[in-house]
Amino acid sequence: MDKLVEAETKSLDERERPDQQTNTGSTSRQRLLIIDDDIKFCRLISDYLQRYGFDIQAAHDGDSGLKLTADKQWDAIILDVMLPGCDGFEVLKRLREHSQVPVLMLTALGDETDRIVGLEIGADDYLPKTFSPRELLARLRAILRRSSRAAAQASANSETEIVVGALEIKLLSRTVLQQGELIALTPVEFDLLVVLAQSKGRIKTREQLLNEIRDRNYDAYDRSIDVHISALRKKLGDDSKNPRLIRTVRSVGYMLVQPSEKDSTYAAEGLS
Repeated sequence: MDKLVEAETKSLDERERPDQQTNTGSTSRQRLLIIDDDIKFCRLISDYLQRYGFDIQAAHDGDSGLKLTADKQWDAIILDVMLPGCDGFEVLKRLREHSQVPVLMLTALGDETDRIVGLEIGADDYLPKTFSPRELLARLRAILRRSSRAAAQASANSETEIVVGALEIKLLSRTVLQQGELIALTPVEFDLLVVLAQSKGRIKTREQLLNEIRDRNYDAYDRSIDVHISALRKKLGDDSKNPRLIRTVRSVGYMLVQPSEKDSTYAAEGLS
């Protein structure tokens, strides 16, 4: 991994250097926190990403990383699963109690369990630790674009609230209330709920949902959307075996319905 980063850093084409281009349409530098116990890895990644408009700070254990998330504001966080003391999953759980900052999680090669757990807890994206620096940069830019676009759309949209049954989705503050109680959602879960609510009563395919909430190309068989739907259902108290709010359209995707609508209406259409 270190050799790959070093090789790509040395061979970086001058035309791609950030001092000759804007970073995702802006000249402002973005604040990035890396939480990883591999000091050399952090240094190499920092050297690479600084060229693309990032101000970077690193922490090498979970507790130090958590302290920095509480003390400072970040545009994005790169978080390794394997950390001494407080591991990456615990860091993410605690982080989501007070922050919705985009998190890119690093997992062991081929460890599907780590990826699923990370997504369920609230990671915005994941990468196995065999990635190239270029892919890391692309993933970071994607989640930052999504976050920025969502905020811009909310502020420009005259509709600041979507109501579906007992759900109140507040676009400007990016909060969700259910029967008046605050529901803590991750950024991806919130964006997913907004997309479904804005298309209420209409089917959204998995591919459409992935494209609208994650801003990058996915394999046609990517199932991470199902993990996010499952987590969203749990938080909304929507029984996955007999859902009343987010319904599955077999072999197609998902749709949001009014909780009061009759089950028989959907049974005839092959919904569950």
